[in-house]
Amino acid sequence: HVQLVESGGGSVQAGGSLRLSCAHSGYPSSRHCMGWFRQAPGKAREGVAVVDSDGITIYADSVKGRFTVSKDNAKNNLYLQMSSLKPEDTAMYYCAAECRPLSYYGDRVPPPTDYNYWGQGTQVTVS
Repeated sequence: HVQLVESGGGSVQAGGSLRLSCAHSGYPSSRHCMGWFRQAPGKAREGVAVVDSDGITIYADSVKGRFTVSKDNAKNNLYLQMSSLKPEDTAMYYCAAECRPLSYYGDRVPPPTDYNYWGQGTQVTVS
């Protein structure tokens, strides 16, 4: 049984930083990929960042240079360090697991629909 639980969301002023965490169980980090996607009110879900078992990362253009995805396999945790936050980053952020091998996507993040597992989300509000 795969379980993903996000934490670390909150309210922050523009230019600030937040670090999201995702504690996962039932899904070995050594498998294909884990990542983050988000959904703002009234908008479609958007892939944000992904990391595979080799540590290869891909970011959406909208967050490149500002967000960093990482994982701690020993602790079964996935992280998203977010810096230089903008109001347009306001969204519910979801941790997700198991997509195709990243080579399938080229330099693009996987669409949220390609993940087989995801958590309940954590809200990030930037004002």
